[in-house]
Amino acid sequence: MGDLAWIFISAMVVNNFTLAYFLGLCPFMGVSGKIYTALRMGAANIFVLTVASVCAWFLDTFVLPYAPFLKLISFILVIASAVQITEMTIKKLSPALFRALGIYLPLITTNCAILFMAWVQANRGYSFLQGLAFAWGAGAGLTLALVLMASIREDLEFVKLPAIARGNAIVFIIAGILSLAFMGFAGLFTS
Repeated sequence: MGDLAWIFISAMVVNNFTLAYFLGLCPFMGVSGKIYTALRMGAANIFVLTVASVCAWFLDTFVLPYAPFLKLISFILVIASAVQITEMTIKKLSPALFRALGIYLPLITTNCAILFMAWVQANRGYSFLQGLAFAWGAGAGLTLALVLMASIREDLEFVKLPAIARGNAIVFIIAGILSLAFMGFAGLFTS
């Protein structure tokens, strides 16, 4: 059980996909304007990461040993299908959230963080539970990064900034500082 906790914490904090590997930056920059939207995008990513993890484990265990050349294309197909299911579910259950996420929800399909998670899980030979811990840790890390950025951006609405630092400039500066802070955890966990 301790192994699962290390995998989870490592994926969430030390090897945060967004702030350490710079994966998933499109939703990170685009949907991090409000905490509400950031939390919902994080939840959608956790769902897609979980589905992709289960499918990647199944493929890696039962299909890919016989056809290893299909690894990348099969992961892409699984992720695209999972995102379509997520998109249809959100559209049905919460049309307001669907409109708030806008173009960023379909962009989960091309989110390299999800493909990276499936690829790393398969290459590390994670068991089913280890793969789920890795996916949930990666999703929690992405959600943490989104919420941190959104909370800072919401507070910036009340700050008078110089003209040169307004808009995307300050967002990139904040992203860099958050990344530096998270890279301070490097070397704490080896998983």
